[in-house]
Amino acid sequence: MVTRQEQREQRREDILRAALRLFVRKGYAGTKVGDIAEAVGMSTGLMFHYFESKEALYEELVGFGVEGPMAMMEGGAEGDALAFFEEAAESILAFLREDPFMADMFVLMGNALLDEAIPPRAKEMLAGFDVNTPTAEVVRRGQREGTIRAGDPTALSIAFWAAIQGIAEELALCPDMPCPEPEWIVDIVRKR
Repeated sequence: MVTRQEQREQRREDILRAALRLFVRKGYAGTKVGDIAEAVGMSTGLMFHYFESKEALYEELVGFGVEGPMAMMEGGAEGDALAFFEEAAESILAFLREDPFMADMFVLMGNALLDEAIPPRAKEMLAGFDVNTPTAEVVRRGQREGTIRAGDPTALSIAFWAAIQGIAEELALCPDMPCPEPEWIVDIVRKR
């Protein structure tokens, strides 16, 4: 039997998923609270029992978008550099294949970094969002280990993450498209 708390959590997740889809399709400014409520089949008033505002909803999504990659980077600080890239590509591409939410999160984050109309708190969260600096450190380590190709570490980081971002955007647009193999992405940084 589903508890009331489980029902509430499921409803909250439904709202987040619908809001994410709308923010990706219409942008932050173009998405109205009523659009989100309608997408989940509830009144606007009821939706405010789950989230106090559109801003709070958006900020929670941006929080997810910042936390996931930064947690991945913390895990890459130690160990085999090439293994970091293999695990990152494999896990991210698997998520992209399994759940459209993940592809939409990549699009949301890409858009949020460029959108001047987002809430101030979301801007603050994004101000410290940087996967390239820690990834460049992993590249440097891999270059010393002899597993990562020569080249500017930051440029290699950008190439790796831009490939992931581009794949996510394609899958958000066309979910039935085939997903590239993780090793193709890893080959961007792998020493030959």
